[in-house]
Formats: sequence, C-alpha cells, structure tokens
Amino acid sequence: MKKIAYLTFSLFSVITFAQEVQTSTVTTVLSTLASDEMKGREIGTPENDNAANYIAKLFKENNLEYCTGNSYLVPFQYKGKTVYNVCGIKKGKTDKYLGFSGHFDHIGTSKKSGDNIYNGADDDASGITTLVGIADYFKNKTPEFSMAFIAFNGEEKGMLGSRAISKDTNLDPIYNNLSALFNFEMVATESQFGKNALFMTGDEFSDLDELFNQNAAGGLKIYPDPYASQQLFYRSDNVSFVKKKIIAHSFSTVDMTKATHYHNESDDVSIVDFNNLTQIINNLGKTLEKLSPKNFTPKYNDKVKFN
Repeated sequence: MKKIAYLTFSLFSVITFAQEVQTSTVTTVLSTLASDEMKGREIGTPENDNAANYIAKLFKENNLEYCTGNSYLVPFQYKGKTVYNVCGIKKGKTDKYLGFSGHFDHIGTSKKSGDNIYNGADDDASGITTLVGIADYFKNKTPEFSMAFIAFNGEEKGMLGSRAISKDTNLDPIYNNLSALFNFEMVATESQFGKNALFMTGDEFSDLDELFNQNAAGGLKIYPDPYASQQLFYRSDNVSFVKKKIIAHSFSTVDMTKATHYHNESDDVSIVDFNNLTQIINNLGKTLEKLSPKNFTPKYNDKVKFN
C-alpha cells in the first residue's frame, strides 16, 4: 500500500510540475527579445520584424490558432512600410474571451559610444514573456474562457499597433465577446508591494481587480495603482480597447520611484527578477483556470472616460 501511495503521489507531483511554466522558458523568451541582436526592436526595422516572427513562432509552439487569415502576423502600415502585430487564440469551453497583451517594440539604439542599445527587457519584453507564458501554461489545457493573445507593435510611437488592431473588423468576433483585456506593461522587477504582486492601472474604473483577487491562487494579488496621478491607465495600449468600451487595464510591477532603467540603456536582462516573473505567470495561470463567465464578468463604473 505504501508503494502504491508513493507512486501515485510521485505521478501527481510530476503532472503538477509539468503544468507549470519553467523559469528556463521565461528566461529564454525574455532574453531573446531583449538581446543585443534585436537592437531595441524599433518599429520599422528588420529587428522589429524578427521580434514579430519570433513571437509568431512561440504562438505556434503553444498550439494557438490564427486570430484572422492564415498567419499570426496582422499587418498595418507605418511610414509606408508594412509592419506587424501578432495575434493568436486558444478556444476554451465557452465563446467568451479573455485577452492578454503587451507591446514588443522598443526605442532602438542611441548614438552613444559603448552600450547604445535600448534592450527593453522590462519595457516590454517582460510583458510579452508574460502573455507567452500564459499561452504555455494552457498549452495542453482547455480553459473555461477562450483566450486571445495579442503582441502590439508601435506602442513607443503612440500606441500605433493597438490602435490599428483594435479597429480591425476581422477580429470583431473576438472583440464582441471579449470580457476583459489584461495588458502587461513592465513586469520584470519586484513591485513596491513585494514579490508575487502586480498593480492595476485605472483600478478605480472597474471591479476587475476585486473579482480577480477573490479567485487569486498562490498568494498572487493585484493592488491599486500607486501612481494614479500619472494617469497610466490612459497612457498604455489598453486605452485602445477602453475606447471600444471593453474592460481593459494594464498590469505592472514597476516601482516608478526607483525605475532608473526606464527608457535607458540599462533596461537589460540584468534588472530582471526571473523567479518572481515565473511565479507571477504560474499564479496567473492557476487563477485563470478558476475563472469562468459565471464568476468573472467585470464591469466599468461611471467614472471611466471612453474618449
């Protein structure tokens, strides 16, 4: 009996372990996007295209379907050049969607001598790594919600990619059923609330954080935005979907009082807390497993401005 019990426990442990996203995966994805070879991923550059194709490859590896057409790459125009957002979906048990997004472009290089690459490890390779991690977590699962994964381009030039894809009518079957969008923006470092914690911009505008925290797994918690005076809710890609009256917030860990790496060449992998990011990704996955259209229907209040 003891042997059988041990074997059962061991098998269960392996299965449980196998479901989680590994730190090595998180490290590989983020380090690739933030590598010197990507030269800061500025929109309109070959390296930006390389980043888009790399994300598309990751979406394929995680068994996502195309959002539209016959590619994960969703084109739009920038200064006469075709550039790309990246979009993939996972069908769940219901037609209601949750969306997960981040932007993969950054600000390129400077003319300084020495280190002149704006690697953008935190801003926002970390956000892309988070949504890829969630896709990886659900690779062999069927969640209650269907899921849309969108990697935006051109955020640094004025949220160009999110504006373009939010207006793409080919994606209306998703948008018309999108219960909420989680936009990840700078999640590479430990927040001022400690590890395993995020803050949500615009927390005063909806009940998303309360509903999420009621179901949160592994001690993960979403806190109110401590920098509300900076109006971050209206300054990131989520606002393109707010304008469509879709529940859309940005989630971050960045301590704005200490973030000297922001738009600096020092924003490289050396500032990333890979263990904390991996823990957050896995606990997001565990929480999302518990969510369904029955217990998670966030709503805006009358404080939000849609224009």
